Amino acid sequence: MPCGTKGAVKTLTPDELRAIGCEIILGNTFHLMLRPSGEVIERMGGLPKWTSWKGPMLTDSGGFQVFSLERLRKIDNEGVTFQSPIDGSTHFLTPEKSIEIQGQLGADIIMAFDECAPGDADHNHAKRAMKRTHEWLLRSIKAKKRTDQALFPIVQGGIYKDLREESAHFIAEVDAPGYAIGGVAVGEPKPYMMEVLDIVSPILPSNKPRYLMGIGEPVDILEAVQRGIDMFDCVMPTRLARHGNFWTKTGRRDITKSILAESTEPLDKGCGCYTCKNFTCSYLRHLMIEKEILGHRLLTIHNLFFLLELMRNIRKNVETQTLKEFSKDFITRFNENSK
Repeated sequence: MPCGTKGAVKTLTPDELRAIGCEIILGNTFHLMLRPSGEVIERMGGLPKWTSWKGPMLTDSGGFQVFSLERLRKIDNEGVTFQSPIDGSTHFLTPEKSIEIQGQLGADIIMAFDECAPGDADHNHAKRAMKRTHEWLLRSIKAKKRTDQALFPIVQGGIYKDLREESAHFIAEVDAPGYAIGGVAVGEPKPYMMEVLDIVSPILPSNKPRYLMGIGEPVDILEAVQRGIDMFDCVMPTRLARHGNFWTKTGRRDITKSILAESTEPLDKGCGCYTCKNFTCSYLRHLMIEKEILGHRLLTIHNLFFLLELMRNIRKNVETQTLKEFSKDFITRFNENSK
C-alpha cells in the first residue's frame, strides 16, 4: 500500500498509480489533521473524493507520528498532548478524537489509536504502552460511529515475548475485520521483527488479513509473508526514489553512480514499468544529478511498480504452493548482489 502521507503519493497522479497496479493507498491522519484539518476534508467530500482516488483507502490513527515527537508531546492515560511541528500550536489527541478525524477523512480502513514504544524500550515501558493500547482500543471501538469503515486493532508489546503474546491474545478476542502489528522497525535489531511475527502470527485469526505496519524492504516483505502477513505499507519506495535509489532483482542501486553515466540499460532488465520500457540509466542519472522533478517521478514509478510486482508474484506462488522456493531464490540474488 503506497503512502499518500499528506493526501498524495509523492510526485504521482492517481491515474499513474492505477497504471502500475496500485489498488489501495494510505492517508496520514496526523498530518492531515494539522493541515488542512479533518473538518475541511470532510466538507470537500472526504479524502478519496478530494484526492480523486477511485479505490480503497486506509488511514492510520496518528499514533506513530505523535509518539515520534518525543520532545513535543506528553502522554497520559487520557491521550497525548503535543505541539504541532508546523506552528507550535498545542493539540490533544485521544482515541475518540482520532476516530472522529478518521471518520471525517472517510477511509475504508481505519486504525485504532495506539501507543508505539521505541525499539529500545525496557519491559516496563513496553508493558505500559501495551496496556494503554488495549485500553485505547476499547475506547476507539466505542467511539466509532460510521458503519462503512473497517477498524483494525494493533498488537504492541515491543520486543518482549510475554507482552507480544498477551497483546496478540487480547487483540484476537476483538471481532475485527483485520488485525495490525505495530511497533516494529522502530529502532530494534532487525532479527527481532521476525521473532515478533513468529510469536504473534499463530495467535491472530487465520481467516482475517494481517497488516504489518511500516515495512517496505523487499526481503522483509518476503520473510513476513512466509510468517502469515498479508498487508504492508511504507514510505520507502518514494523516499528512496527522491534520493536516487532504486530496486532491482539483484539488489538496491544508486542512480547517481558515475558508472551509469553512459549506461544504455534500463534500471532493471525485464522490468515492465513505464520507466524501464522508455528510459536508460544514463538519462535517469542526468535527471537526478540536475535535480529534475521528472527524475524523482520516474524512479518513484519504478520503485512502486517493483514492490507491487513482487506482491503479484508472491500471490501467484502462494496459489501454486511454491512461495518458499520463490522467496529463497529472490532473497539469495537480492542479498548477494546488493551494492
